[in-house]
Amino acid sequence: MKVAYFDCFSGAAGDMIVGSLIDAGAAVPELRKGLTSLGLDGYALFIDSVKEHGLAATRFRVDLSEPNDQPYRHLSDITRLLERAPLGESVRKNVHRIFARLAEAEAKVHGTSVDEVHFHEVGAVDAMLDVVGAVLALELLQIDRVLCSPLITGSGTVQCAHGVLPVPAPATVELLDGVPFSSSDEAGELLTPTGAAVLTTLADGFGPMPTMTLESVGYGAGAREGASRPNLLRVLIGRIDDNGDADEITVLETNLDDVSPEVVGRCVDRLLEEGALDVYTVPIHMKKSRTGVLLTVLCEHTLRGRMERILFAETTTFGIRRHSASRVRLRRRFETVSTPFGDVRIKVGERDGVVTASPEYEDCKALADRHGVALRDIMSAASAAWAAGRSD
Repeated sequence: MKVAYFDCFSGAAGDMIVGSLIDAGAAVPELRKGLTSLGLDGYALFIDSVKEHGLAATRFRVDLSEPNDQPYRHLSDITRLLERAPLGESVRKNVHRIFARLAEAEAKVHGTSVDEVHFHEVGAVDAMLDVVGAVLALELLQIDRVLCSPLITGSGTVQCAHGVLPVPAPATVELLDGVPFSSSDEAGELLTPTGAAVLTTLADGFGPMPTMTLESVGYGAGAREGASRPNLLRVLIGRIDDNGDADEITVLETNLDDVSPEVVGRCVDRLLEEGALDVYTVPIHMKKSRTGVLLTVLCEHTLRGRMERILFAETTTFGIRRHSASRVRLRRRFETVSTPFGDVRIKVGERDGVVTASPEYEDCKALADRHGVALRDIMSAASAAWAAGRSD
C-alpha cells in the first residue's frame, strides 16, 4: 500500500501541503491543468524552488491580482464550481468533504447554519487552489492512504477577517476535535484552518511515523520565514506492508425505532462521505414489539467524534454504544485494466498470493453512465481483462 505521511513539525497550511507533494514528485503539468479547469481568474500561480533554514523546498504560491477584492463564497457556490469542473469523482468528493467540514466548523464558531456561512479567507481563490491542489496531487501520486503526525498549532494571536484571534483560531480548534495536537515555542499561526481541514479530513490516522519502505521525500515551504524552526512541512511517500496486519477500529451502534428509512439513508450517506470505513443497518425488534433498525458504523479512532456528531444530528437517537474492535486486513493494491469501455481500477487483496480482486465501483459506474450500458457489463469486462492479464 502506498502511503503519504505528513510530518507536521512546524504546522501545516494548504499551500505547504501542495508544495510538499510537488516536491515529492507530483507532476506539475497535470496539476496545473486540473487547477485551470476550475475556471477561476484573478490570480497567477508560481511554483518556486526555495531554501528555508538551509533546507531545499518547494513553495506553491498564488498571487492575487486584487487581494482585497476576493468574493465571499457559500458552500453551495463551491459545490456548483466543483460540479462544473472536469475533475475525477474521487477528487471532487474529497474536495467537497474538506469544504463541508470547514463550513461546519465556521457555522459552529459563529452560531449560524452551514448554508449561511460565508467562507471569507477559506473561500477565496487561493484557498480553493490549495484544497483542490492538495487532493489532485495525492491523486497524481496514487496515494492509497494518508497518515499524519500530531499537529503543531503555534502560539500567540493571528489577524484575520474577524480581527485578532487566539492561536489556534476558533475554526481550527473545531477541526481538531479528536486529533492529537499541541502548541509550540514558535509564535504565530503554524496551523491554518485550510491546512487543518485538509489533513483532518483526508488522514486515516495520527501518530508516529509508520514502518515503511521510503520512495520519496518532499518539503513544502510556507509564506513566512520561521524564527525558531524552518517553516516547512515534510511529507514522506512510501509503501507499508499490511499483509494480514491487525489494527484497531471504533465500532459505533445505535437502535432506531422512530426514524423513516429516508432519514436513515441520509445518515448513512453522510457517515460514508465523512470517512467511515463502513456503515450498515440490520432490522431488529425492540421493546413493545416495535420494529427498528440497528445502525452500525465502523471508523478509525480519530473519526469517532465526527461520526457521533453526525449520528446525533441526523437521527433521533439519545445514545450511542461504542467499543474498539481488532481486525485483520489483506494487503491491498490497485491495478488498472483496459476494457472496450475505458480504463478501470481493480482492487487486489493479497495474503500469501492473490486472494481476491474486484473492480472499483465508481470507475465502473462512470463508464456505465457514459456509454449507457449496464453496470454489471462494465464490471464483467473489467474482471475478464484482469483475469486475462494474470494468465499472460
